Amino acid sequence: MATIHPRKDSKGKTRYRVQVRLKGYPAVSATFKRKTDAKEWAKNTESDIKRRRYFPYAEAQKHTFAQMIDRYLSEVMPRKSEVQQRHQTQQLKWWKKQLGPFTLAEVTPAKLASTRDELAGKQVPGEKPRSAASTNRYLAALSHVYSVAVREWGWIDQSPMRKVTRLRENPGRVRFLSNEERLELLKACEDSSEPLLYPVVVLAMSTGARQAEILNLRWRDIDLERRVFRLEKTKNRDRRALPLAGPALEEIEKLSHVRRIDSDLVFPHPDGKRPFHLRPAWVKAVEQAKLANFRFHDLRHSAASYLAMNGATLADIAEILGHKTLAMVKRYSHLTEQHTSQVVARMNEAIFGPH
Repeated sequence: MATIHPRKDSKGKTRYRVQVRLKGYPAVSATFKRKTDAKEWAKNTESDIKRRRYFPYAEAQKHTFAQMIDRYLSEVMPRKSEVQQRHQTQQLKWWKKQLGPFTLAEVTPAKLASTRDELAGKQVPGEKPRSAASTNRYLAALSHVYSVAVREWGWIDQSPMRKVTRLRENPGRVRFLSNEERLELLKACEDSSEPLLYPVVVLAMSTGARQAEILNLRWRDIDLERRVFRLEKTKNRDRRALPLAGPALEEIEKLSHVRRIDSDLVFPHPDGKRPFHLRPAWVKAVEQAKLANFRFHDLRHSAASYLAMNGATLADIAEILGHKTLAMVKRYSHLTEQHTSQVVARMNEAIFGPH
């Protein structure tokens, strides 16, 4: 039930204080300049309370966007991987800078979409505008903040991010080594003055593991008897085991015979406390092999492409690379299709004879 009482403010003007009381719920009140506004608010509030919609909204009025980001950074972010902490902290601080003073009730899908567009078109001095993929990573980081605020904190009834559209991304880059390029790169790595470069590249080419996963590899993660190595800290925070075979296994076995006793790292820096600095030797090897437009991460694409061309399914590739869905490996589908076509052709030739 709602009651409305006229009152005089400090300037002598009449204000209308409305209070809504419903059994089983705490009383709520608000003050308006016009009585018609007070009646309208009372009517809508009573309806919202009965439909259990008001109090989540009231809670959203108590907390600012900045408070939501700060709580997430202090309570949730420390549980994430180092890579996620580094990237997502920067992304969430950007959102906080744009929307921090607003209450959660004021941050509508329209306001978020407008801020998204600003993000996509923002020019950083000396850098290109953010790509659709980069913009979507910012949106994904914020989306999880809202999910926690809804499910665990009860600060908001539903996430406005559900109504914010992600940008259309260009197909993922796929650059992999030809047979000739692979031989040239391996030769350049063997000739490098950095002895750890060759085994690192062979391991990346053989398993598709990421650069950080390889460089942070420790001897306790390697099981030479079973010929596998375990990745405890991955980008997706999922543990993953990868097989060691061929030259990759040979290189790890060689390193195991000369491993340092003062470091558990497989590829240590001279100080033994951190992984060795890959980039200088890598850049020099790429230049020596005369590879155009080739990055270390492209070794991961190369491994996936070799798997596809040798009969691996998209599900196989996703499991080896550590992708949770098939979306990221669909870029290799044309290669698996080529293999499938060859299999079907051989089957038809065996049944019906050559044509």
